[in-house]
Amino acid sequence: MEMLKKFFEPVDMTEGSPWRKIVFFTVPMLIGNIAQQLYNTVDSVVVGNYVGDNALAAVGSAGPILNLLLVLFVGISVGAGIIVSQYFGAKEREKLSVTIGNCITLTAAATVFVMVVASLVSRPLLELLDTPESIIDWCQSYLLILFIGSAGLAFYNILSGILRGLGDSMAALAYLLVSTVINIVLDLVFVAKLDMGVSGVALATVIAQLISALLCFLRLRRMVELFDMKPAYLKLQKQHALKIIQLGLPSGITQAIFSMAMIVVQSLTNSFGEMFIAANVIIMRVDGFAMMPNFSFGTAMTTYAGQNVGARMYDRVEKGAKQGTFIAMGVSAILTSLILIFGKALMGIFTKTPELVDLSRDMMGILAVGYIAMAVTQSLSGVMRGAGDTVTPMWISIITTILIRVPVAYGIAWLTRSAEYPGGRQECIFISLLSSWVAGALITFFFYKRGKWKEKAV
Repeated sequence: MEMLKKFFEPVDMTEGSPWRKIVFFTVPMLIGNIAQQLYNTVDSVVVGNYVGDNALAAVGSAGPILNLLLVLFVGISVGAGIIVSQYFGAKEREKLSVTIGNCITLTAAATVFVMVVASLVSRPLLELLDTPESIIDWCQSYLLILFIGSAGLAFYNILSGILRGLGDSMAALAYLLVSTVINIVLDLVFVAKLDMGVSGVALATVIAQLISALLCFLRLRRMVELFDMKPAYLKLQKQHALKIIQLGLPSGITQAIFSMAMIVVQSLTNSFGEMFIAANVIIMRVDGFAMMPNFSFGTAMTTYAGQNVGARMYDRVEKGAKQGTFIAMGVSAILTSLILIFGKALMGIFTKTPELVDLSRDMMGILAVGYIAMAVTQSLSGVMRGAGDTVTPMWISIITTILIRVPVAYGIAWLTRSAEYPGGRQECIFISLLSSWVAGALITFFFYKRGKWKEKAV
């Protein structure tokens, strides 16, 4: 019982072996990220097997728009995690309490804004992307339910980000596992039993996310040894609210730019027809799992750097950055190898159409080496963000997305046009993604070594 209790205690990363602390913190978060990825994956598996390939394409086509309209939550979550980790490392109880209270209020305001705006613009955006008529109504109903029920998604991401900033990645994992099981059960009930189609998987996701958000809130209420959660702290204070926005805005802009690029590329993807759209959905679901170690180590490095920068231990930050990045690259290499070896079996989970399985496997092979490059990008960007430098990763993302990914995708498509491929080769979508990942790793390493991030502490 004592050992179990220790697992749920906040982790102080300012002492002990850096790589051990990073790994100890990353493992439950990795499991949690995999569980969160199951949300979308189970949606795709259920609709692909019980409704059909067009429904699978509809769920995937909605993804870029969903990500674009949720950037406010990304910004608040990143800003909250950075400030919370630095105040935790500096042992500033009062400032920590005000920051957490302001995060909750900002999230509530952002949720109302997204619910209204996203519900109004989702259909026009789908039409702008030339979404095929055969799937556009399914896309809209899927998005509408998710946006109206976005409070669960918003508060889970922000509150779990606060928990991680406090060094508690185990509680967020436990609650996410509970909600994932609920999501899977409700998916099967709503789609397989009640025949609700894509609307059913959206409703299941909303209910499960609300439960995980509530559990995170109850956990924070019990952490009285670290901070105070009083009504007075919910009142927005200009200094703290602006600092959250200032640190989180670049990450929100990064997500917005990435989502816009996804939307632009989605338009090119749609031009290749429903079969390729469905293949792209399958690849992105498997890609989500391949990226999990990178995202997990990136978030862990943000917390690690934040706590140690708050404690003014810069040598320790650099030592942990080196160790954490090498471990992330190793884990990513192993996972990518497994995906390549068992690729066809993985793709076969989503569809029974042989041509779709083969197409998905071939396209996935193009991305393979890019995941190791992303391990470098995510880990070192995490260090810079944790130190308070969220602007540099933003510019790197802008360069790799706007100046590399989009031009390469459309350039290859234009250069490979032929009688057999009037719109160009389909591989252009994934070659462009690989190019942006490799370039991002090189640029991120350069700016990390410059060391300007050390001047950005809160």
